[in-house]
Amino acid sequence: RAATPDPLRWWNQFPPALRNVTRLRLLASTGAGGVIFMTPLIFHAIDFSASQVGSGLAVSALIGTLIRLLCGTLLDRGLRCSWPIRLTTLLAIAGDLILIQADNYSGYLLGQLMLGSAAGLYWPAIELAVPLSCGSVPSGRGYALVRSADALGIGCGALIGTLAAILGILRIIYGVEAICMAAVLILISLYPLQDNRSRHLPDSAEPTDEDSNGSLSDGPLTISWLLPLLPVLAVSVVATSLLSLQQSALPLDLVRGGLSRPGLSETHSSALIALQLILLVSLQWPVGRWLADRSVRFGLGISLIGFSIGSALIALSSLFTAGTAVVLIALLPMAFAQAAFLPTATEAVIEETPPGHRGLAMALFSQCF
Repeated sequence: RAATPDPLRWWNQFPPALRNVTRLRLLASTGAGGVIFMTPLIFHAIDFSASQVGSGLAVSALIGTLIRLLCGTLLDRGLRCSWPIRLTTLLAIAGDLILIQADNYSGYLLGQLMLGSAAGLYWPAIELAVPLSCGSVPSGRGYALVRSADALGIGCGALIGTLAAILGILRIIYGVEAICMAAVLILISLYPLQDNRSRHLPDSAEPTDEDSNGSLSDGPLTISWLLPLLPVLAVSVVATSLLSLQQSALPLDLVRGGLSRPGLSETHSSALIALQLILLVSLQWPVGRWLADRSVRFGLGISLIGFSIGSALIALSSLFTAGTAVVLIALLPMAFAQAAFLPTATEAVIEETPPGHRGLAMALFSQCF
């Protein structure tokens, strides 16, 4: 009998439920990768100002905030993780169909509202699904695996966007995301996410010692569980603000140039972003697996150091005519920092939050993005 190939043996070591979550995240991030990084370039090319592009992203984030909090609360009250994902796919497809043909600000804004709502539903549910699907595998390793799938998918999506830019059909990225979301909907309908949490107990139920430690029967206004989470959220705000700027502002900055650094073409700017994502894909699993055996304090600290070095190099790049080379050097510490931060911060949220409040905790954490 032939031996099982090593890559397949490695994949099969994870529980089927965790592999299901990983497949879904790979598909979703492949669709989102091109949209996240290429949308500013698409609408900059039709003479949208930076403030118009930024305001659309801000409105998307605002609606995403409200939807995240609602979704997290419903998850803590027993809503199964599969349902927000199903609705996510429908909203994302609708947003993509709007953006693929939008040529004015109102169309752009409506599309961003749809995608912001989809993201608000997606992240709390898909993040909460990871520890619920890990079985005997430590959740730290589970998050390292799914974040690797996220990185691979976003890298593939950005590569598709780069090829589309070269061919002059950049808006095809919205069609790619719509196809990926349709595939997610089909898969999650066939194989729903594993969710063995107990249902929310009636309000009239008497509290027990277990309840006081954060079970599902805690009142929604109880916030003592939030206090240990605040330092993690504060660090996450700092780190994810850098990631958000990298996604939305860096492509435009590379195109427009710095004080001395010459501007790049949209194709070359897309290629630099794709290179950074390739680095992230290469580093995500080994770095995440390495940090899974260490404290979250260590992981968060080393990620902030990487972000600081990378951001300083990007800032300095605008002062030199050869600044593009400095940006290239900055990509490595930025990719390492992101690979360290994403699984470590998510694991920190799980460690610091009682099971009955993890839906809302994931909503707050994902809102940091």
